[in-house]
Amino acid sequence: MHLVVGTFVSECLFGRKGEYMRCLRKCKGNVPKKSSNNKVLDFLYRTESGRRILKVLVHPAVSNIGRVFLNTRLSCVFINPFIRANNIDLSGCEKFGFNSYNDFFHRRYRKGYLDIDMNRDDFISPCDARLSVYEIGEDSVFNIKNTEYDLHDLLKDKKLAERYKGGYLWLYRLCVDDYHRYIYPVNGIKSGNRRINGVYHTVQPIANDYYPIYKENTREYCLIKTKDAGTVLMMEVGALLVGRIANDEICAARVSRGGEKGHFEFGGSTIIVMTQKDKVVPDKVYTESTACGIETVVKLGQKVGVMKN
Repeated sequence: MHLVVGTFVSECLFGRKGEYMRCLRKCKGNVPKKSSNNKVLDFLYRTESGRRILKVLVHPAVSNIGRVFLNTRLSCVFINPFIRANNIDLSGCEKFGFNSYNDFFHRRYRKGYLDIDMNRDDFISPCDARLSVYEIGEDSVFNIKNTEYDLHDLLKDKKLAERYKGGYLWLYRLCVDDYHRYIYPVNGIKSGNRRINGVYHTVQPIANDYYPIYKENTREYCLIKTKDAGTVLMMEVGALLVGRIANDEICAARVSRGGEKGHFEFGGSTIIVMTQKDKVVPDKVYTESTACGIETVVKLGQKVGVMKN
């Protein structure tokens, strides 16, 4: 994965090396490693011929075709090479025999294996991911990798966007070798899910150089009304070759912190969490690293902030 977001790469590595190295130290070693598929993405997003191919690849129909194949027994031939290439640890899995590649990809860990912080005041990560935390402006605008986003475009709901002015947007970017099940980070009452149909760009940083991916990609969100953290918005964003965002509960329901919310099928993907102004304070390491253009590796259930109650 790219370690640095946007044009900050050149500034940090050449003009501001000292500041960059300080940011790396603050990340405590939790900086993502580079991915081997960057050459493919460079071709798709940075060349004219690649972008022609990309127009076909991001279409939902292509994701659906890929999903059909990855749900067949034939796809099992890709499992062991993927495990070896990415050093996947299966020791915590509920089962070890898989019926398809997707069965392996959204494998579930056995009960008690995951280490979930249950301290009442702690705000936790809903997934394994690379985390960036952005402050939402009073104009409902936030900036990711030199691309300006407006919550109105992301949510397709101006009134709802107003509720998160001055709060924080927590961007959890999952890669193919991450655990692709995710949990509720808080206790509360969730709303029914809202789905916004779109396309399926990759969520790797390179895509954001050319497309406003977080307002173009297919996404689904709900609101969770809590006692300790205000109303938390949780959104799942589909990505290149992710044919399905599979949430377990689509209607309004009472949910529990640490309870499984759903899973993604094959591909990289993203979870966006939004918190209201003065409700949750991110741990400093994440805001400082994000300001330096660096994502920080976090684990499902790990503390990432504090609820102000």
